Amino acid sequence: MSPPRAVILLSGGLDSATALGVARAAGFDTYALTLRYGQRHAVEVDAARRVARQMGVTDQVELALDLRAIGGSALTADIPVPRHRSDADIGHGIPSTYVPARNTIFLSLALGWAEVLGARDIVLGVNALDYSGYPDCRPEYIAAFGRMAALATRAAVEGEGGVRIHTPLIALTKAQIIRRGLELGVDFSLTSSCYDPAADGAACGACDACHLRLKGFAEAGLTDPIRYARRHEWQGDMTA
Repeated sequence: MSPPRAVILLSGGLDSATALGVARAAGFDTYALTLRYGQRHAVEVDAARRVARQMGVTDQVELALDLRAIGGSALTADIPVPRHRSDADIGHGIPSTYVPARNTIFLSLALGWAEVLGARDIVLGVNALDYSGYPDCRPEYIAAFGRMAALATRAAVEGEGGVRIHTPLIALTKAQIIRRGLELGVDFSLTSSCYDPAADGAACGACDACHLRLKGFAEAGLTDPIRYARRHEWQGDMTA
């Protein structure tokens, strides 16, 4: 029998790369869906391509969806990206980097491709511990979308089974995610997490995503292999 197919939402960051690794280890035939949505940090799309090649996905689809027409986020509009925020600040409230309805849009597109592929599984790397307060990363949101997905496809209506939403990293710290990724052979030097990278792709070292990433590597006792224009104090290196 051929392995079951799964659609992986692959952004190019360390979480989605690790989620892809988990899916492969679980025996899924993996199909990566990457979105170009007008994001400020579009270098992540290049990272997603690198990760897809390294992890040997069966197919990768890139969809263009320009959410700049809606705006409302520091990632899709002319709004400053928050920098140098503390853990307490990051853990309080919803930041300006939240993209309205992003995971609902992305999961809906993944659901559509899964239906075409005959896949019954969708995997994404959302996390509810070391994350930036996004409402569409919470377990209750994922559960609600899963209930909707179980009703929304032809296969579900015709009794062939619904689609399952897998979030294997949702209860892990960033350090645990990094360790798990390394166990699965993920090359984190290929990934990109920064919300506001330099023109050459170097991470800023100061946004929430860089803060959480560097904190995770520090707590794992490791050095982040990607390039930074300026490293956060978690690395103890503040040289430009």
